[in-house]
Amino acid sequence: MTTLVETTANTSGLLRVDHLADLDPGALRHLVSRSAVPDPEVRRGAASICRTIETGGDRALVEANAAFGGGRPDPRVGRDEITAAVEALEPAVRTALEAAIQSVRRYHLPQLPTDSRHETRPGVRIDRRWSPLHKVGAYVPGGKASYPSSLIMTVVPAQVAGVGEIVVASPCDEAGRIDPTLLAAAAILQVDRFYAMGGAQAVAALAYGTETIDKVDKIVGPGNAWVTAAKLEVYGSCAIDLPAGPSEVLVIADNSADARLVAIDLLCQAEHGPDSPAVLVTTDPGLAEEVEAAIERLMPLLPRRAILRAALGAHGRILVAGTIDEAIEFANAYAAEHVSVLTEDAAEHADRVLNAGSIYVGRWSPESAGDYATGANHVLPTGGLARAHGPLGVEDFGSWRQVQTLSRAGLSTIRPVIEELASAEGLDAHRLAASVRFGEPDSNRSTHNCRNSEEA
Repeated sequence: MTTLVETTANTSGLLRVDHLADLDPGALRHLVSRSAVPDPEVRRGAASICRTIETGGDRALVEANAAFGGGRPDPRVGRDEITAAVEALEPAVRTALEAAIQSVRRYHLPQLPTDSRHETRPGVRIDRRWSPLHKVGAYVPGGKASYPSSLIMTVVPAQVAGVGEIVVASPCDEAGRIDPTLLAAAAILQVDRFYAMGGAQAVAALAYGTETIDKVDKIVGPGNAWVTAAKLEVYGSCAIDLPAGPSEVLVIADNSADARLVAIDLLCQAEHGPDSPAVLVTTDPGLAEEVEAAIERLMPLLPRRAILRAALGAHGRILVAGTIDEAIEFANAYAAEHVSVLTEDAAEHADRVLNAGSIYVGRWSPESAGDYATGANHVLPTGGLARAHGPLGVEDFGSWRQVQTLSRAGLSTIRPVIEELASAEGLDAHRLAASVRFGEPDSNRSTHNCRNSEEA
């Protein structure tokens, strides 16, 4: 294992540096206006693949796997292969997987929703009831890399929710091999089915079903642009968690921050891919230079340095803010997937970050802790969606329903409201649905406005 000791190198100015005060409104809007939605060309391609799978079933899936990779001729992974993977697992890796599963389960158990009952008026009762989904598909990235942690993050909350059947889809490599650690994690979690298939065709197969693959109620989990585009395409036939774009990080730091910690927190998420944004917002101009230098010293130690250079060169930014308030205001506008707060008053400043997928407070809270071990879910909103979405959780694996029970007295109390609003909208059947229950004939009451039944 490589020891993380910095080597000496000069900074090359890899990250672009700007002062927030110097950015005009247009430049600032451009900076924060990201999207998790892939470009139109990818969406069109994914839509075509999805239509082919929907109409062609297993045959189309085999052809798509052959054309685009990531799948076997028969995508079903046998129980023997899964069992062999867990039996061959190194004890230390198994211990780590089981510890991660335990932490994720412990964190998600209190999220299990409880039913509630509300009486809005005497005799008017509404029960709010939650129930788990019947069948969920968890997409786990794979092929050239392995993410057993993502399998844990999608499967465990589904199990806590009580989902009836959980199936996993993950791409294999060119030789048809699935990472044994991923298969071992599936064995430990006792997933119901595992399919060796990836990309848009895997999403379509789960959403529409084929002769050998049953359709699911919902697809969750991260993936590349093609997976995201396919999830958007099948939405409506199948529910999804949210579209997930490239992994991203924003670090808020002041003059108390250790430049090396800032640097590694930026590198931690940037190594996911060449399209991963990494942004530092700091009130200390001197820290910007120190962080650049620390990145260059750390880079030779990291095997994915080519990806890191591409990500930082294209999507790396250092923004100098005049005050910490200005830095936090930008962070809330940017709404990053991961936000690290490395300031003197980190807890207080973190409390003011309202738009973020996951927040890491202080020097002892690296992002990798949340990715693997704390128990928090690492399936997070990206591309600015943290303004309206949160992490994957237990509630994502079920649905709510309203059960309404009225007594005669209760309906009598709200009858005038029903009749007046139904008449105002020109919906006479709505009005009569209340009045006829009291044995009253239709009064041929005309509506209050110019709407007629055809306009409805």
